[in-house]
Amino acid sequence: MRLTVRGRLTLVYGGLFVIAGLVLLGATYLLVGRAGPGTMRAIVTDNTLAPPPRGTAGEADVKQIIAGTQADTLNSMLTQGVIALAVISAAAIALGWLIAGRLLQPLHQITATARRIAESPAADRGLHERIALNGPADEIKQLADTFDLMLARLDHSFDGQRRFIASASHELRTPLTLNRTLLEVALTPETASPEVRQLGTTLLAINDRHGRLIDGLLLLARSDREVTVRSYVDLADIVDHVAVSDTVKVLSEPGEAAVLGDPVLLERLVQNLVENGVRHNVAANGWVSVATRTRPDGWVELQVANSGPVVPRYEVPGLFEPFHRYGTERLHSPGAGLGLSIVRAVARAHGGEVRAHARDEGGLIVTVMLPRAP
Repeated sequence: MRLTVRGRLTLVYGGLFVIAGLVLLGATYLLVGRAGPGTMRAIVTDNTLAPPPRGTAGEADVKQIIAGTQADTLNSMLTQGVIALAVISAAAIALGWLIAGRLLQPLHQITATARRIAESPAADRGLHERIALNGPADEIKQLADTFDLMLARLDHSFDGQRRFIASASHELRTPLTLNRTLLEVALTPETASPEVRQLGTTLLAINDRHGRLIDGLLLLARSDREVTVRSYVDLADIVDHVAVSDTVKVLSEPGEAAVLGDPVLLERLVQNLVENGVRHNVAANGWVSVATRTRPDGWVELQVANSGPVVPRYEVPGLFEPFHRYGTERLHSPGAGLGLSIVRAVARAHGGEVRAHARDEGGLIVTVMLPRAP
């Protein structure tokens, strides 16, 4: 098991303390063990009234007592020193654990803030948060301030990007509307030649495609924000009136799937999945299945599957990127390449997630998970 920084700091601190204590105890043991007999004789004779004269039998007894006393002193010192070192080391390690936790508390605050921002369902909400660490101007404070500065710049950049997309999309609506009006007026007279009518019809189709692209960009910019005003929505009701098609067979199993969210965005989510399944299908015996249900774990599941051409598994993650189309459909598809991107943005704005995997027989299975309404 990998130790945390707090555990490693405590281990290093406690290990150094124990090593220092063992070195000190060993040095003391050696110094006491090397003490001469004269030192121990002085200790013993200080506690006697009349030391025996030299050369007598009593002097041999005194030497034996001195040797025994020295051995007992060394053993007692070693035993009690080890016990004292163990107790003090335990206390020092516990104190080191508390001190390390105290010193690392600002890092925990930085980590918690970064995790909340990373797990935020909408980038604009998470990037508004700041660490705002209080304390001395040390390295950790500098790290927190640098992180806050980075968040401020990212927040400004994301807001500017969304404002640019919304403003550009609104500005492009006017010339597209004007172009459509002029083309319709040019095609109205009966004197228009077939070539002019064919050209006008083609230009109208291109104009409509650009209009859908702009609408998709506006919706993508809107759905990339967290939904603040939520209503009770049952996805089964949306499936009932959205899961229809004139070209392929649509099989629907609308089970109860109540969520809290924006009804318009949620309807667009289901509609995009159904339209994507219908558009990328096979000419003969094509089908799309749409099912909703409430899971026991507190989530609502929307699953849309379809028949169609075989999609390599490595291509599936890229299908959720804006303007990405599989194969050569970019030039021929009537879509804008934003359908699944909008689905993912809407799901994340509602605190959910979307995943997809390719069917072995061809087509995709797209599953959307949303929090269930209480």
